[in-house]
Amino acid sequence: MVPIRILVVDDSIVIRRLLSDTLSEDPALEVVATAGDGRIALAKIALVNPDLVTLDIEMPVMDGLETLIEIRKLHPRLPVIMFSTLTERGAAATLDALALGASDYATKPSNTGSAEVAVERIRTELVGKIKALSGAGPLKFLPLPGFHPTVKARLLANPRIEIVAIGTSTGGPNALSLVIPQLPLDFPVPVVVVQHMPPLFTRLLAERLNVLARLQVGEGKDGEKLQRGQVWIAPGDEHMTVARRGTEFVLGINHDAQENSCRPAVDVLFRSVAEAYGANSLAVVLTGMGADGTRGASEIRAAGGEVIVQDEASSVVWGMPGSVVAASLADRIYPLGGIAPEVVRRVAMRRSFASGSRP
Repeated sequence: MVPIRILVVDDSIVIRRLLSDTLSEDPALEVVATAGDGRIALAKIALVNPDLVTLDIEMPVMDGLETLIEIRKLHPRLPVIMFSTLTERGAAATLDALALGASDYATKPSNTGSAEVAVERIRTELVGKIKALSGAGPLKFLPLPGFHPTVKARLLANPRIEIVAIGTSTGGPNALSLVIPQLPLDFPVPVVVVQHMPPLFTRLLAERLNVLARLQVGEGKDGEKLQRGQVWIAPGDEHMTVARRGTEFVLGINHDAQENSCRPAVDVLFRSVAEAYGANSLAVVLTGMGADGTRGASEIRAAGGEVIVQDEASSVVWGMPGSVVAASLADRIYPLGGIAPEVVRRVAMRRSFASGSRP
C-alpha cells in the first residue's frame, strides 16, 4: 500500500517534529516535508506533491488563512487540515478557515504536561481524519454488530413532523451554513443539531449561524423549552437530548459517557428524539466521518419517523450518511443543496396531510 504523503506546516519546530514523528509511526502515513510558514509551504507543495497538508493558523510571513486561500487557488482539491489552539481566537480562525475551504481541523495538544498524552491526542485527533480525507479510511459500510437493518420501502401514516434533528461531523460547519439559512422565517418546528466539535467551537458556530439564518440559532441550554423558529446546537463535550414534560418539550444537557467516541453524539440526540416525538420526527444526517447517527436513525425509523441523508458526491466524508444508507435506514438521499428544500417540503406536506390531527 502506498502511504499517504503529508506536508506539515507549523512555525513551531517542536510541533513540526512532534507531528512528523507521531504520524510517521503509522505505516499508512508518510511525512514527506515540513515548512515553517505559508510561503515555504506553497513552494514545497509544488516540489513534493503531498496528498494532504496540516496547516497551522498563526505563522509569520504568511499565516494559515492566507496560505489556505492560495492553496485553494492552486490546488482546489488538496485536503487541508487546520491545526489550531483551543482558544477563542484559534476557534474563530478555524471557523474562518473552514469557510475558506479547509477540509477539517484538529486542536493542538496544550497543557497536557506529558509528551505521551500529547502524542495520543495527535493520534486520536489527526490520524483518522487524514485517512478519511485521503480516501484510505474505513469505507466499507456494513451493519453494526448486533444491528439488523430495516428495509427502505415503508408505508407511512404521514403524521405531522414536529421536530427536525440534524447530525453531522467533518464538513458539517459549511454544510450547516448552507442548510440552516435556507429554512424560512415561518418554519413551524424546532431544529436540534449535533455537530462534532469541542467546547467554544460550538458556541462560535451557533453565533455565526445566528447571523446567517432567518431563525434564532443558539447553543443548547439545559431545560430550554423547544419552540418553533429555533435552532439549537449541542454544546461541545456535552450530550444534548430532548424530552417531553407535560405538554412541552425541553432540552437536556448531560456529561454522560461518550458514544461512538463522541460527546456530543448524534445517536444520543436521535434516540431521545425517537422517544419524545416518535413518528413526528424527521432526522437528517449530513457529511461526517464515522458511523455516529446510524443507531439513532434506526430508532427514529422504528418509531415511524423519517430519515434523509446527504449524498456522497457533496459530502466531505461520506462516513455518517454512508453508514445510514448501508444499514438501509435512509428514506431518501439528496445533494447538500437539496437538503433544506426537502426538509421544508416534507415538514409542510406532512403537516398539511395531518392538519386535523393536532392543534
